[in-house]
Amino acid sequence: MQNELNNTGTAELKETLRTDELLLNMGPQHPSTHGVLRVVVTTDGEIVKEAKPEIGYLHRCFEKHAEASDYIAVSPYVDRLDYLASMNNSMGYAIAVESMLGIEVPRRAEYIRVIISELQRIASHLMSYGTYGLDMGAFTAFMYGFRDREMILDIFEKISGARLLYNYMWIGGTYRDITPDVVQQIKDFLVYFKPKVEEYNNLVTYNKIFVERTRDIGVIDLKTCHTYGLTGVMLRGAGLKWDLRKEHPYSIYKEVEFDIPVGTGQMGTLGDCWDRHIVRMKEMIQSIRIIEQLIDGIPEGPHRAKVGKVIKPPAGEAYSRTECPRGELGFYIISDGTGKPFRVRCKSPCFMNISTLNELSQGVMVADLIATIGSLDIVLGEVDR
Repeated sequence: MQNELNNTGTAELKETLRTDELLLNMGPQHPSTHGVLRVVVTTDGEIVKEAKPEIGYLHRCFEKHAEASDYIAVSPYVDRLDYLASMNNSMGYAIAVESMLGIEVPRRAEYIRVIISELQRIASHLMSYGTYGLDMGAFTAFMYGFRDREMILDIFEKISGARLLYNYMWIGGTYRDITPDVVQQIKDFLVYFKPKVEEYNNLVTYNKIFVERTRDIGVIDLKTCHTYGLTGVMLRGAGLKWDLRKEHPYSIYKEVEFDIPVGTGQMGTLGDCWDRHIVRMKEMIQSIRIIEQLIDGIPEGPHRAKVGKVIKPPAGEAYSRTECPRGELGFYIISDGTGKPFRVRCKSPCFMNISTLNELSQGVMVADLIATIGSLDIVLGEVDR
């Protein structure tokens, strides 16, 4: 009888007790938001009830600037979208303008473009590897990733004169030709870096603590990908073999052999943070394969088609989409026949990725929110534009 009274009293007490929700501002000056991203987090104790991303702190009016500039002058602005993959950005923009002009890019330029784009993909994934390791408490991964990324930036500095914003992929080809010493430097890097990926996996990817922090966290299934329009690693991490370089090849990608890594749920649930991480690690190996197939066969010839100092495409429109490190980057350009584009629209994969954050974060712990944001691999320069 006494136990029944105690149970009744406990039930009544639970009904009257409640916890207050706490509103936290994570960012915009916070290292784990990977840029000037503000996340308004509502927590119940240590559990996240809501995580609303607020963007716009890095808005630079890219599309309006593009409409006020001539076609060539837009290229430096394009570099500043995803500033960790500037080469990939400008290649996509150049392809759109070239299709409007109807010009054929020289074979030598196509080889150089693909080689440099894949080096940029490796550099971008190394940044992701390093910063994600830092998010999870692995400082060594951060140092190793940046150490090897610097070797790629040395190559980029030789061919363009810059280490972050290159303005190298020009309309019709490339800004400068590639020299024999740069070719040798790329070969040396490939020999050095190839075994490093396995070392990185042993250090972080299969580390017990890292696996525990990332498996079954931030699960993105194919339905979520289709709902939010996710592409790139997000889609492949969910198990779908989709890569524009294979499905809709541009430049000379149809001439090279490589595999499309996908998530398999090896450590937990298919499409979790760990799956997205391992896809990026495997993609670096495939980028090495692509470069190895091209580096010894760069044809002779010009590195840029003759397009003139003033570009005036005929009135019309063009759309290009390319496989960048963070997904499909699209450029929609409308020409009115003048030297300036009438309209330039950029479709950002990072914007799609960050839009999933609230759905992925509900019911997880605050520490898991950090793991989820890092696995999205966003760059705010592209989100805000």
